[in-house]
Amino acid sequence: MEDFQLRLLIENIATIVAILMILGFVALGPVGRAIARRIEGKPAEADVVDELRERLAELERTQSQTAELAERLDFAERMLAQRAEASQLRSEN
Repeated sequence: MEDFQLRLLIENIATIVAILMILGFVALGPVGRAIARRIEGKPAEADVVDELRERLAELERTQSQTAELAERLDFAERMLAQRAEASQLRSEN
């Protein structure tokens, strides 16, 4: 009888440990974070909105850099065209 009771005790402890681990993973995972945000009063999508704002700011910086590079390219093309015209005028004379 003692072997049966020991086995039952070990199975019960293993079951409790497994349940606690599952609850821990849920609490620390996305479900737990969503529940924490809800308790704090933040909307469930607050992290997503913050991430989208960061991406939008990065996109705006990239667009600004692209516009600046386009202006520099236009300037370089104008300078090369003026040089070509100047060299053609010199060769004609």
